[in-house]
Amino acid sequence: MSFQAYLDNIQAKTGKSPSDFKKLAQKKGFTEKGKLKPGVKAGDIVNWLKQEFKLGHGHSMAIYALLKEMKKEGE
Repeated sequence: MSFQAYLDNIQAKTGKSPSDFKKLAQKKGFTEKGKLKPGVKAGDIVNWLKQEFKLGHGHSMAIYALLKEMKKEGE
């Protein structure tokens, strides 16, 4: 599955776009000025997304990659 397919599936399941997750991560204190804060681990993001949005590990890791800027939307 491509990265974009993960993002599309996440949006279909949650109704939230990648930019929505970026805004939510900032509100939660995981990011600042669009970048993941030092010390924020993948597990922090995964646990948040599993609890709040019922996402699986793979989909949560896709959002983590997006927040960490390892991947960009559209790839």
